[in-house]
Amino acid sequence: MTANNTCIIMPQWLLTLEDEQLLSDHAVVIKEDRIVDILSAQAAQNKYSTAEHVHLPKQVLMPGLINCHGHTAMNLFKGMADDLPLMTWLEEHIWPAEGQWVSPEFVADGTKIGIAEMLRSGTTCYSDMYFYPEVAADTAAELGMRAICYGPILDFPTPYGTGPEDYIEKIITAHNHFKHHSLVDIGFGPHAPYTVSDEPLTNIRTLAEQLNIPIQIHLHETEFEVADAQQKTGMRPSERLSKLGFLGPDVQAVHVTQVADTDIQLFKESNTHVIHCPESNLKLASGFCPTHKLQQAGINVALGTDGSASNNDLDMLGEMRSAALIAKAVANDASALPALEAIKMATINGAKALGKEDQIGSIKVGKQADLISIDLNEIASAPVYDPISHIVYTATRQQVDHVWVAGNLQVKNKQLCHMNETQLVELAQQWADKIQAK
Repeated sequence: MTANNTCIIMPQWLLTLEDEQLLSDHAVVIKEDRIVDILSAQAAQNKYSTAEHVHLPKQVLMPGLINCHGHTAMNLFKGMADDLPLMTWLEEHIWPAEGQWVSPEFVADGTKIGIAEMLRSGTTCYSDMYFYPEVAADTAAELGMRAICYGPILDFPTPYGTGPEDYIEKIITAHNHFKHHSLVDIGFGPHAPYTVSDEPLTNIRTLAEQLNIPIQIHLHETEFEVADAQQKTGMRPSERLSKLGFLGPDVQAVHVTQVADTDIQLFKESNTHVIHCPESNLKLASGFCPTHKLQQAGINVALGTDGSASNNDLDMLGEMRSAALIAKAVANDASALPALEAIKMATINGAKALGKEDQIGSIKVGKQADLISIDLNEIASAPVYDPISHIVYTATRQQVDHVWVAGNLQVKNKQLCHMNETQLVELAQQWADKIQAK
């Protein structure tokens, strides 16, 4: 940016996700980390004549994508255990690998590589549930990435902690360290109802309210999970959480593929958010989240990739397309989850789920300058009748051209500005070589 830290971004199309959905020949003016003006391109050039100008012909400028669920460092296990059912994948492959390899160094390196992939594909804010959240948060802060890092909580020991009390204490310590940070937050991440007992869940609920800490939990991920819970407790997992007073507007329920009308009612009454991870659910054969039915009931549904060990990428553009297509098949309705709604799931709905809709998720004066541009001047996107449709149904992550996080340019002309991609690829392979050697 120029000396006055002001930049005029002039795309061919502007998708604000505010009242005016799609504008042509308009500009967004950012100063430092904020959006300070939205006006016609000509008026912007006249009003801000000394500002830096960024011209983006044949490109759409839109809010940065928000990945509401993942396990970022797990990209170091990408492709290690594919084509397996969830519990086999977890119990026989992932959990043993984590027990052997997860460490602060593993998390730092895996997070750095994951952030690079997310930035290159247009993600400007992500939600992470993994061990050593303080290390992941430090890495995100250092790289200028917006993140909420949820520390996992389980009834059993892991390399990260000895049990629920230890996990909770470490998460609170990390929260106290980052609570005034402009980009990074810490949250509670109880793994799932089948791995966390009543007492820790009740304790988490109380502490979350006292300390204003968000909660994310895997919920109703598989048919087996729900059936097993009913056999052991006589209740569906959502019913158990409701009876504990656990559900609420600060809770994000991840996956939610097994849904009864009673579950929908509980989510609606408690204002609990649902995080849909379509591609991971497909790959693990976990089931289908009925997004159309949830949205019709007034439940906020956002999107996540899940981890690269079960996806196997962190590509939110791909996730949008998958979500839109699956929704139509599940609802048996071609009009279910149209392109614009899919985009909202990856932007403003995600911001709402994370409690950040006043900061990110749409392009509005006063909000953070988390922005991306998508280049539609490619053969796969020609011709362009409707840029909104193209974002969901034709664009790929290779078409993400510019990325700003809090006004800081992170990707320019499809290249990372502050990280060496070749070195990161080499780092990932070093970990793979080490893991395979054992």
